[in-house]
Amino acid sequence: MFFALTEDQQEFGAAVTTYLAERFDMEAVRRVFEDADGDGNPGSLWKAAAEQGWLAVTVPEEHDGLGLGLVEAQVIARALGAGVAPGPWRGTVLAAEAIRLAGSDEQKAAWLPRLASGDAIGAVGLRGDAPGVVPAVEYGAIADVVVVRTPDGLGLATGAQATPVGSYDRTTRLATLDVAEVEPLPDDAAAQLTARATVLVAADLVGIAREALSRTVAYDREREQFGVPVGSFQALKHALADIHVGVTMAEHAALYAAHAVDAGLDDVELAVAVAKAKASDVALQSTAAMIQYHGGIGYTWEHESHFFYKRAKRLAGLYGGVDQHRERIAALTL
Repeated sequence: MFFALTEDQQEFGAAVTTYLAERFDMEAVRRVFEDADGDGNPGSLWKAAAEQGWLAVTVPEEHDGLGLGLVEAQVIARALGAGVAPGPWRGTVLAAEAIRLAGSDEQKAAWLPRLASGDAIGAVGLRGDAPGVVPAVEYGAIADVVVVRTPDGLGLATGAQATPVGSYDRTTRLATLDVAEVEPLPDDAAAQLTARATVLVAADLVGIAREALSRTVAYDREREQFGVPVGSFQALKHALADIHVGVTMAEHAALYAAHAVDAGLDDVELAVAVAKAKASDVALQSTAAMIQYHGGIGYTWEHESHFFYKRAKRLAGLYGGVDQHRERIAALTL
C-alpha cells in the first residue's frame, strides 16, 4: 500500500524546517548545548512553537488548538529532530495528549488552552519504581505540569522538586522529580500515551537520521582525496546508499505508526514497535557514519556531528531500545 504525507502535511513540516534553518541554525543549537547552566529552552524558539501552532497541533479546537492528529505531530517531531532543536515541545504536546485522552472536563479546560498557547510547559515522566520519584524527565525542572504514572493510570503533578541530571545529549535538559502530590486523571490512557510518545521519539530519530545522511552526502561530494571527491569511492557510495534505504524505511514506518494510532488500527502495537526499532537502528547508523565520513573534523567538538550522534544515542533507548522492540515484534508476529 502506498502511504505518504498530504500536501498540507508536507507544507506544515516545511514551515518548521524553514524556521529552524533561518532562525535557529546550528550555531543557535551550539549556544544551548554549551550553556550548561541554562534551562535549555530558548525563548525565541518557544515563542515560535506557540505562535506557529506546533504546541497546539493535537489540542482540540474547542480548547484553542488545531485539532489535528499524531501524523501532523510526527511531521513536526521529524523536523525538530533534523534541526537537533532543543526545548520542551514533545513533553508539552504529550502532556496535552494525556489530558485530552484521560482528563476530566475541568482538567481539560484548565490545562489544554495554556499548553496550546505556550503559557504552560508540560512534561511526561512514565518511568520510575520508587514511590514519588520520577527519573530523567525531559525539562522536568521547568515544567508547570508533569504527567506521571499512578497505580490506576496517569496523574498530573505540579510543584515537584527537581534535581537536574547530567546528560551527554545537552540538546535536552533532564531532571529527577520528587513528586509529593498527584491529581489523578479519571481515565486510564497510559498505554495510549506511551504509544504516542514512542511514535514522536521515532519521528525525531528519523529526522536526525535523514539530516545526518544529507549532511554527510553533501560533504563527501566536496571533500577530495587523491584528486577526486571521496563520495565517488564505491565503498562509501554503497554504505551511504544502504543508510538511505534504511532511513526511507524508517520514515515510512514512523508515518504509518502515527496513522495507525490516529485511526485506531488493529496492528497499532506492531506498527509502533517496528517504527521505534527501525528509527533507533538507522539513526545510530547514520550519525555514526556522519562522524566517520566527515574525516578528522567529524570527531571534533567544533563540528556538529556529535550533536546528532548524542541525541540519537539517548533517544534510541527512550521508550524501549532496539532489542526490546524487536522482541515485541517477534512476540506479535510469530
